[in-house]
Amino acid sequence: MQNEITLYGIRAILEAIDAGKSIDKIFLQKGLRGELFLKLEKQIRQHRINCSYVPIEKLNRLTPNNHQGAVAQIAPIQFQDLDQLIAEVLSVKKNPLFLVLDQLSDVRNFGAIIRTAECTGVDGIVVPKKGSAPINGDTIKTSAGAVFNIPICKVDHIKDAVFYFQSSEIQVIAATEKTNTTLYNVDFTSGCAIVMGSEGKGISPSVLKISNQKAKLPMFGRIGSLNVSVACGAFLYEAVRQRHSSEL
Repeated sequence: MQNEITLYGIRAILEAIDAGKSIDKIFLQKGLRGELFLKLEKQIRQHRINCSYVPIEKLNRLTPNNHQGAVAQIAPIQFQDLDQLIAEVLSVKKNPLFLVLDQLSDVRNFGAIIRTAECTGVDGIVVPKKGSAPINGDTIKTSAGAVFNIPICKVDHIKDAVFYFQSSEIQVIAATEKTNTTLYNVDFTSGCAIVMGSEGKGISPSVLKISNQKAKLPMFGRIGSLNVSVACGAFLYEAVRQRHSSEL
């Protein structure tokens, strides 16, 4: 099974950034300074790469090699451009199904969602460049390898993705408890992108505001919410049910 690549050393990471590699996250040693280190920090900011400042002990656990105060995790897949993916999908089907994950942070939830998305025929998954769970060994294992079978796009801002879907006549449906409409009263048969929020905060208010529709799952127990991967599965299979019924 192909896992993420661990890259260490300031110069090596700078070269990876210059080469356009898809870097999931960079760990920098707290308190470190120097001309080359400051150059790396500048590149991280310019390219909006997810970054954390950690003690040297953390870096030592990530790699036994001379890391020089910097370790990067590079995704084992190549992320795709959203505009290109939408154009390719629309050229072969009229009712595409996309999934947007707004700040999802747990790698196992991410992997489980990727697996369900692949099983339900999702045409592509969109995640933000910053704040999203990385694609690492745990993600790949939980997805049962589905991560290699479905296009994944990284965008600077989820709002930009929403606007792009809407301009492509793909309606954006937000899965949220902040509505009176259940998913059973929403039409999933036309081209649509389902937005799922983070485990703790849900969908960001700015994304909710511009979504075409909002839908929730009916809840009958004492607990007021479901695990995000379970909720996502319910939404995707409702889309599958409606689309299958419309074809009969």
